[in-house]
Amino acid sequence: MTFARSQQGLSVLSWLMVLAVVAFFASTGFKVLPHYLDYMSMEKIITSVETDKAAQVRTVGEFYSHVDRGMQVNSIRDLNLRDVMQVKVENNEFRVHLKYEKREPLIENLDLVVNFDKEFRVRMP
Repeated sequence: MTFARSQQGLSVLSWLMVLAVVAFFASTGFKVLPHYLDYMSMEKIITSVETDKAAQVRTVGEFYSHVDRGMQVNSIRDLNLRDVMQVKVENNEFRVHLKYEKREPLIENLDLVVNFDKEFRVRMP
């Protein structure tokens, strides 16, 4: 039967194409993933002000220093805290606006851009 012989699977060129596509998406994922992990750490640091009773954060300056210490612990060094976060006190709670974008070079003049923009309402402890 010649029918079974025609179904031999992918050719070498097809395997190389599949490998190239998988490598491209893996490279893209590995470049973007650290930025998302840093952002999730920033979210946890900001919301921990409400649950961390030992910190006793009452002013905007104390809030910035609390977040700065959390950034040092989590090794987030490539963000300038005063540029990416604005903090206001309203009605016995902190209103925090975290907004920044990160660019990661992909190929030649193509960049991957991740944009983070979130507002938090954190009650004072």
